[in-house]
Amino acid sequence: MINLVHLEPRAREIIALYEYPKAAMLPLLWLVQENEGYVSCKAEAWVARMLGVALARVREVVSFYNMFHTQPVGRRELRVCTSLPCVLRGSGELMRRIQRELKIAPGETTPGGEVTLTEVECLCACEMAPMAQLDERFVGPVQLDAASEGATVATLVQDARTAPGRLEATPDPEPYIYTEGPVLSSRLMDADGTWLEAYGDYAGARKALTSMKPGEVITEVSRANLRGLGGAGFPAGRKWSFIPKAVDKPVYLVVNADEGEPGTFKDRYIMERDPHMLLEGMLIAAYAIGSHKAYVYIRGEYFLSAQRLQRAIDEACAAGWLGKDIQGTGFDLEVVIHRGAGAYICGEETALLTSLEGGKGFPRLKPPFPAISGLFACPTIVNNVETLSCVPFILRNGAEHFAAIGTESQGGTRLFCVSGHVNRPGVYEVPVSVTLHELIGDFTGGVREGRALKAVIPGGISAKVLTADEIDVVMDFDSLRAAGSMAGSGGVIVMDEMTCMVEALESAARFFADESCGQCSPCREGTGWVHRIVRRITEGRGKPRDLDDLLAIAGDMEGKTICVFADAAAWPVQSYITKFRTEFEDFVAAGRRTPSAEVAQCRT
Repeated sequence: MINLVHLEPRAREIIALYEYPKAAMLPLLWLVQENEGYVSCKAEAWVARMLGVALARVREVVSFYNMFHTQPVGRRELRVCTSLPCVLRGSGELMRRIQRELKIAPGETTPGGEVTLTEVECLCACEMAPMAQLDERFVGPVQLDAASEGATVATLVQDARTAPGRLEATPDPEPYIYTEGPVLSSRLMDADGTWLEAYGDYAGARKALTSMKPGEVITEVSRANLRGLGGAGFPAGRKWSFIPKAVDKPVYLVVNADEGEPGTFKDRYIMERDPHMLLEGMLIAAYAIGSHKAYVYIRGEYFLSAQRLQRAIDEACAAGWLGKDIQGTGFDLEVVIHRGAGAYICGEETALLTSLEGGKGFPRLKPPFPAISGLFACPTIVNNVETLSCVPFILRNGAEHFAAIGTESQGGTRLFCVSGHVNRPGVYEVPVSVTLHELIGDFTGGVREGRALKAVIPGGISAKVLTADEIDVVMDFDSLRAAGSMAGSGGVIVMDEMTCMVEALESAARFFADESCGQCSPCREGTGWVHRIVRRITEGRGKPRDLDDLLAIAGDMEGKTICVFADAAAWPVQSYITKFRTEFEDFVAAGRRTPSAEVAQCRT
């Protein structure tokens, strides 16, 4: 029997951070797994007792999140990413070679108990594709050729088998960051992070707290045309204004740091390399909406991000920028980091709130919107990491300056994440007035190996694909919407002329089938149905009617569910098949991928 009495003092400290004990569900499960290696039935009962909830509530949470283990695992875990950006860079072959070296399949542990191999969806380190995560450490790009520099399959497997102790997170390899942007990236060059001494005074927050009323801060952010940069693009200042003016409940600020959209990895760099920029933005936003408690919901795979952000919180508290009576202004703000545990759906704001309250990450019906009834049924603003990180610049330099950088309907810059078949994958801070053509050609060095461009996903895997003839489009929200796609999370996935669009769709369909929360039947059944058909096509057993069936299923999924996950799963199906129909038909007819020359001909 596992005895967890020794963890109870720490458990009580964790529970004290939350208004309701049940909200500490995920942190206590993490506490158990980090100390015992997995969450046993006895551990579930202990968590239930500590939180005062039914055992069934704990069991359903453990089963919902894929990072919790219910059986003993190896001394270390090797997690290999097989989502689309990594597939484009050879993750399929990477996984096959790792399996041969370890002599195990995904989900199995080596006979000596050294390594458990896990196949995972996107780890949001797409600039390192193909990549893996060994315990807490990101490793990539993993070279398939032993003669190549950097990590290879052999060195990765060797480390997994023999490295002493648990491998902790370390800064990612260089270079991946374009650091000449005026708003966000100038301090992202230091892999060890920009800490408070180098960051300096919270000048924007000081201005807000000492010389502006909350409504004036909201007006300034609205005038800057700052849009929500997590994907929705809703005006940030307008969102803040929805908080009721007279309310007898606490108001919460929740930061969505559950970055999980394949092709997206910008928030990770902000939290690891310039965490005080985020904290200052949070402080300004909290003052504007009247919040004295903020939670940062950060994805479970981001070990280093959570460590770096906690260090910055401790620094800010010690310097009087967080806590009670901040800088003598009488304003209080407490910040708590809350780690997720591997569920893409928790990037949806209401699913995130449900998870933060200690449940499965199920989205909620709207209305009521979170600004009226959000966390713990209290008024809540949920903002993305990048959105809040832009706020200090606006307060320091003025709304006009920020607005002038962008377009008429969207101010400022974005951190565009570019992955796939480009020469320099990475994070690029560029004004939103840049075109997709310029972003790929002028900043990333163009398509690798001199090949022709075939297709681009401009806003994360959910966005509708654009053809090579459609990339002269400005990268703001409204322009991409007019072009039939969306800016989304800013994740740009580039595919060259050698890409098989059928196989690309199979990768996307597998992701959505795996990540559906299962709450709504059109999504639960539709995503699985789509993936089964597309997989059957890639296996050479496709039928002529499959393409029309896929389009019909996608159409029936769209707009039929509580959240937009089903829509996001439908859009790749619709756009890939519509824009590359001939290639799909040829694949079905031949029962296989056509030669590259024929694929190129199909593209035209």
